[in-house]
Amino acid sequence: MAWNEPPGGNKNDQDPWGNRNRNKNDGPPDLDDLIKQITEKLNKWLGGNKKGGNGGSDTPPAAGFGAIAAIVAVIAVLFTGFNAFYTVDESERAVVLRLGEFYRVEAPGLHYMIPFIDRIADNENVNVTQVREHSLKTSMLTADENIVTVSMTVEYRAADAKLYVLNVRDPESTMAHASESALRHVVGSAGLEQILTTGRDQVQALVKDRLQQYLDNYEVGIQVGQLKITNAAPPTAVQDAFDDVIKAREDQQRLINEAQAYANQIVPVAQGAAQRQLAEAEAYRQEVIARATGESDRFTALLNEYLKAPDITRERLYLDTIEEVYGKSSKVLLDVEGGNNMIYLPLDQLRQSQASGAAATDLKAGAVSSMSQTDVSNLTDQILREIDRRRSNQ
Repeated sequence: MAWNEPPGGNKNDQDPWGNRNRNKNDGPPDLDDLIKQITEKLNKWLGGNKKGGNGGSDTPPAAGFGAIAAIVAVIAVLFTGFNAFYTVDESERAVVLRLGEFYRVEAPGLHYMIPFIDRIADNENVNVTQVREHSLKTSMLTADENIVTVSMTVEYRAADAKLYVLNVRDPESTMAHASESALRHVVGSAGLEQILTTGRDQVQALVKDRLQQYLDNYEVGIQVGQLKITNAAPPTAVQDAFDDVIKAREDQQRLINEAQAYANQIVPVAQGAAQRQLAEAEAYRQEVIARATGESDRFTALLNEYLKAPDITRERLYLDTIEEVYGKSSKVLLDVEGGNNMIYLPLDQLRQSQASGAAATDLKAGAVSSMSQTDVSNLTDQILREIDRRRSNQ
């Protein structure tokens, strides 16, 4: 059976609005009749339907207003109860106030709050993962009294929802003022060259640390992520002069690099030469010491032998001396004591006779074979015998 079909089986005899003569009018029900029917039913439920003196049904005005008020109350209760439930996303936090005072911070999920007692601060949740950005560009004085224009970008997020919503009226404005203050403090303590060239990274780090310190002292609930100085340049009015300074500084650095390269080329060579001279001097020192030590040892040994046999030792020393002298001479002249004759010893001829068995090529080249120790000794003995013979003949 259909929802609008009467028990008797005739679906046209009755409809849900109580219009039994619907089949007489194919159009929609009149709005006034519909409101009247709803009012009558509510009056019946609320006990406001009373019979009139003529046996008919008459609805008092107060009952109609009461019904409407009841409907409005029910709708208000349903609407309020529906709005008491709220949802917090995964990236958000809800700061709940109870009677205007901080109550708690709600985590992500579905939550319920007491209507007209609890409310969410600023009527919206706080996104604690969203990265916000603040940019500024300003001119300021450096420590060396130069003007520089600095552009800076700061990325941050609301790390603490309670502090971000409740402690400061306008966190964005506080962030802007704190950023400019930190930048002016650091730039005012640095030189222009440091800001424009090699010290920019250090300036960025100092500004970031000081800005985070300011925000922590203010208890804003903001965490600084990245801070970058995008540009730093002198004012436009002095840009040409500053370019000349930069060019001169580059030339200076180039000359320094060339001088350093030349020094790197020359210094190792000089150091090598110095080390070679030191090594040669050390070798000569060791040679002299060794020679002196050897001569000292030889003299000591000779002294011991002289003490044992003085005559033999003197004669041997004499022969060694003669051998050494004759070995360097090609002719020897001997003056015989007590006579007018002078003996001539052609040592060069004697050496040539000793070297007669040498190769022909060596003779043509003028090479003279050196006499052995035995030959020199024999020659010396012959000379001495000759001298003794001539002395005896006289």
